[in-house]
Amino acid sequence: MKTRSKAFLVLPLILLLCSCSGEKLLNAFVPKTGYRIYKDIAYGSDPRQEMDIYVPDGLKRPVCTVLFFYGGRWTDGDRGLYRFAGEALSSKGCVTAIADYRVYPKIRYPVFMEDSAKAFVFLHRHAAEYGGDPERLYLAGHSAGAYNAVMLAVHPTFLKNAGGQPAWVRGVIGISGPYDFLPFTDADVIDIFSTETGAATQPITYVRKGLPPMLLVTGDADTEVKPKNTRNMAAKLQEAGNPVTVRIYPGIYHEAMVLSLLHGFRGKTPLLHDIATFIKEHP
Repeated sequence: MKTRSKAFLVLPLILLLCSCSGEKLLNAFVPKTGYRIYKDIAYGSDPRQEMDIYVPDGLKRPVCTVLFFYGGRWTDGDRGLYRFAGEALSSKGCVTAIADYRVYPKIRYPVFMEDSAKAFVFLHRHAAEYGGDPERLYLAGHSAGAYNAVMLAVHPTFLKNAGGQPAWVRGVIGISGPYDFLPFTDADVIDIFSTETGAATQPITYVRKGLPPMLLVTGDADTEVKPKNTRNMAAKLQEAGNPVTVRIYPGIYHEAMVLSLLHGFRGKTPLLHDIATFIKEHP
């Protein structure tokens, strides 16, 4: 079962890991109707401080708004490769922004967090222009992007320094994220977080009472970001009295998780359904 799941997603995985040519081929899997894309919207002055916004067709009233951060180990990534995520979330009726952010080695922690906060504050201010409801604004991300999303929600300094408020976050969706990954073992990760002491870089450190609801999802076959991150974070949130929903999908590895949002591959996990249910239950 696990082998079949991995083989079934191998082509889109190859495309996801490619750059320009991969973007065109991967996006060939994505439906072109049902939504409109507003591209290259700057939330800052750096070329990496841009987002694309996906707006469902036929909006008659303001709808839920999601800011999605992709993974890539804080070293790479391109919002153009994640049209499938924008289409998936917009198909559930949410205005969805996919944001780039600055990455290593040009920057180190906490600059990518500062970019993430800036993108969130920008979207809060401008969501209504695209049919989104700034009072129903959710953070989401996969892998390193899940770290960004969860860290924004638990560490109030980033949003406050960007001119925002933690109360603006209505919910958080963390997909296969690293929230409790000390000790650092890889040279690039050690360097990325060399600007801060270890525990201060971990989202789990900042868990306290009064945080927004979270949906934390992972696969039990994930060897890149081990499921203990999700389990430990969920347990700490529950211990502090915060609402958290945990989903651990059997036989699903790291990249297959996010790729199960891709049209035609959604039967591999209930991820999109679980996200839509979470948003509906936490308006």
